[in-house]
Amino acid sequence: MYLEPGELRPFLVLAEELHFRKASERLFVSQPALSKHIRKLEEKVGGQLFIRTRRKVALTETARVLIPLAQRLLQDSKRAFESVREAAEGRAGTLRIGFGITSVSEILPRTIIQFRRAYPLVELQMQDMPTSVQISGLLNGKIDIGMVRMPISHPLLTKFPLFREHLIAATPRSVAFQRKGGLASLRDRPFISYPRAISENIHGQVLAVCRCAGFTPRIVQEASELFTMLSLVRAGLGVALVPSSAVRMHVPGVRFHELRMPEAEWKIGLAWNKLSEKRELIYRFSSIISRTVTALRDKK
Repeated sequence: MYLEPGELRPFLVLAEELHFRKASERLFVSQPALSKHIRKLEEKVGGQLFIRTRRKVALTETARVLIPLAQRLLQDSKRAFESVREAAEGRAGTLRIGFGITSVSEILPRTIIQFRRAYPLVELQMQDMPTSVQISGLLNGKIDIGMVRMPISHPLLTKFPLFREHLIAATPRSVAFQRKGGLASLRDRPFISYPRAISENIHGQVLAVCRCAGFTPRIVQEASELFTMLSLVRAGLGVALVPSSAVRMHVPGVRFHELRMPEAEWKIGLAWNKLSEKRELIYRFSSIISRTVTALRDKK
């Protein structure tokens, strides 16, 4: 046997008022109904809760013990209701976000900061994974939303583009980059690249862009982290083709050069499963990241 919140609220109101008429008015019930309710509660707990006389209503020791316990139970019930309601409205819960190397630009960190301020009850779980793994994760429910390299095509996925990204050349300060010759001026240089296993798309695009410039890069070192790659470039181990967002890392001793080749460009977008039960959460996140993209675009 246990006590339910609905049984305890009339008890607490009467314990505050110590007057049946005033308590019944607050509860919008008749005095006989309130009296019947209190008698049933007393039978359930096995002891008298109120001492009733014609002149006053007083608390028993049993009631004094029950009051803080009843208040705590009602507070917990209220918090549980509010938490569930927040989750239903997309203001609480867990949002699992997939992202890749090429989507870690200024946009994602800014979005996360703004989202956490707006929805502090939502836990964000970030998972670094290539687009192909993100698509599988969206379909099998391992992630809720992904920042993917576009285009993608699947009937169960909703997607829309966010921004364009492109490759740029990163070289040590000691290496000359000829604007007229462009990327071809680096053909004899050793290259540092992403491993195919980490990012098949960007690894393949680096090779394709170099081929468009008339050569096959001589890759002497691979690095799975962008900062590590730039540090290796700074140390003079080679040159690299990296996403333009690398400029914001401000690694000293590294120069960046625009390639101005259509083959070096691609789109980053959001994707999620149309059948996801977290549609409200996804909508709120996508709204904030869309506003972030627009704000940064207008700033340029």
